[in-house]
Amino acid sequence: MRVEISTVRRFKDLRAFVALPFRLHEGTPWVPPLKLERYLFLSRRLNAYFKHGEAEYFLARRDGRVVGRITAQIDHSFNAFHHSRWGMFGFLEFEEDHEVLDALLGAAEDWLRARGCERMVGPMDFQMNDESGIVIEGFNREPMIRQPWHPPYYQQRCEAAGLTKAMDLLMWEVRLSDRDRVHPILPKLAERARASHGIRIRRMSRRHLRRDLDEFAKVYNAAWARNWGFVPYTKEDLDAYALDLQLVFDRDWFLIAYNDQETVAAAITIPDVNQVLRKMNGRLLPLGWWYYLNRKRIIDRLRVGFLGVLPAYEHTGAAAALYMEQFDTAARTRADWWGEAGWTLETNRGMNRGLEAMGGRVVKRFRVFERLFEDAGAGG
Repeated sequence: MRVEISTVRRFKDLRAFVALPFRLHEGTPWVPPLKLERYLFLSRRLNAYFKHGEAEYFLARRDGRVVGRITAQIDHSFNAFHHSRWGMFGFLEFEEDHEVLDALLGAAEDWLRARGCERMVGPMDFQMNDESGIVIEGFNREPMIRQPWHPPYYQQRCEAAGLTKAMDLLMWEVRLSDRDRVHPILPKLAERARASHGIRIRRMSRRHLRRDLDEFAKVYNAAWARNWGFVPYTKEDLDAYALDLQLVFDRDWFLIAYNDQETVAAAITIPDVNQVLRKMNGRLLPLGWWYYLNRKRIIDRLRVGFLGVLPAYEHTGAAAALYMEQFDTAARTRADWWGEAGWTLETNRGMNRGLEAMGGRVVKRFRVFERLFEDAGAGG
């Protein structure tokens, strides 16, 4: 039977869009998200992405049965910042069938071409700081919060469909309970940051989290500005991010480095709520809420999501001070903390060297693909 592509128009379609990976990945390391959260995230009215972006959702059916899904989206903030005409695709899921993937990519390309885009890049849900890339290493490891998981055939089919590599994203395993792996230079740099540059560390507070995120954004928007795929956080993004973080906030792991003049660096490490979500299996009822309330007993791993330093302070050892503070926190709070840091761009030599100095090793690799459009129009 021929593959048919349709747009998501009714809640029945949205329900099928959300449900597909539950069927495709049952019994794998994939961690089911809360279905309610997915509906809210895909809402054009509630997701802050749609303050600066637009998107269309597509389903692939064969003989009436849903066999694939994809989104096509344009982040106008990204294109304005980079002076580009990129389109993105995301939420990619499909059965192992080249006709299904070809039809999905074709639908996304047509939608983006019609709006003047010159290429499509992805997958990303909806932007790089959400789930991004196709898993190409680490298939046997459970994904942590905001990490994708795919079986090996996804990479194979994407390459066969003519998508080419745009960038690889790396995840590093870090054993925060094992200081013996730390390069000896890190404690020395951390002490220099304190003694020579007056850099101190404080913890963010739940009560003032939104205000602290403004300080974090100053660091992020300056430190990552030259990185591939970067887009600055807007006020609306930060408002939404503050609400999301309230659900996983742990004061021990939300850090600000500062001197007498300003915030100079920041690190946000998130207890991996995916360990709880696996037990919830996509539902709050009947017992999902109980697992969430008891999450501190369940979670023993972390995702080191962000660690950045203002460019003017990169020489001060501020990053080392944050690294060592995380080891100290682990020693104080729990004996067996471990985690994954990233993602980091494969081209980010400074950050990758820093994670290597922490005793880290690459355990996952996600690939972002792209397709250039021939004879792309000049609209937009």
